[in-house]
Amino acid sequence: MAYKEKAAAIKYNNEFIKQAYDRINLTVPKGRKEEIQNAAAQNSESVNAFINRLIDAELERVKGDVTPGDSFHFSRKGTSV
Repeated sequence: MAYKEKAAAIKYNNEFIKQAYDRINLTVPKGRKEEIQNAAAQNSESVNAFINRLIDAELERVKGDVTPGDSFHFSRKGTSV
């Protein structure tokens, strides 16, 4: 849908995102952001797509080890507890 006013387009997009997505604020150690951006660029992905792909892969990997209601975390070595 084309908008004559940029503000209307931004408002529409923000409302769609608000209804369709959850937000997570991610903090990483200094220097890690650039490393993530470079890795995403090497895969021709946005940082968001890159992180989501990694999360999807890890969740799929641990899917068999977790039952509903369990709590778990991911270590840097990829093991879950």
